[in-house]
Amino acid sequence: MKNLLVLLLTSSFVLFTACDNDDDSVEIIDSSRPTGELVVSRSGDFVTQNGTPTQGNAALGTDEDGTNFLRFSNDFMTELGTGTVSIYLSTSDTFMPDPGNGNPDLMVVGAVSGNGEAFYRIDGGVDSKYTHIILWCGTANIPFGNAPLQ
Repeated sequence: MKNLLVLLLTSSFVLFTACDNDDDSVEIIDSSRPTGELVVSRSGDFVTQNGTPTQGNAALGTDEDGTNFLRFSNDFMTELGTGTVSIYLSTSDTFMPDPGNGNPDLMVVGAVSGNGEAFYRIDGGVDSKYTHIILWCGTANIPFGNAPLQ
């Protein structure tokens, strides 16, 4: 029993000291932010739907590394108290799920992470057929807003 106690104390001490890192030279890279300037190709202002307080601007662009991003402006705001608000690229201002065909008119981007400026990395290219950004609340089963891209 003594050996087990000594082993546990030693293990705890080793684990504790192994987590202590005084090296401040570690650089944390946020992969959800563009590298350098974001060159905007299309953008649009959000239109409120279903009485939600949605506002702000959405912009599609490419950074210096050629990575595609969706950017929400500093004044972006929507209702976040109902659950997850999903972000979609869409071929129209209407959310039209078509799971049987792999949703050819929608491309999920992610979930709204909060109000204010935000960047959402889009892997691969953005087809020009997508003309709108739609904010969809699955909990309420309604759109909170859309932004026509021009």
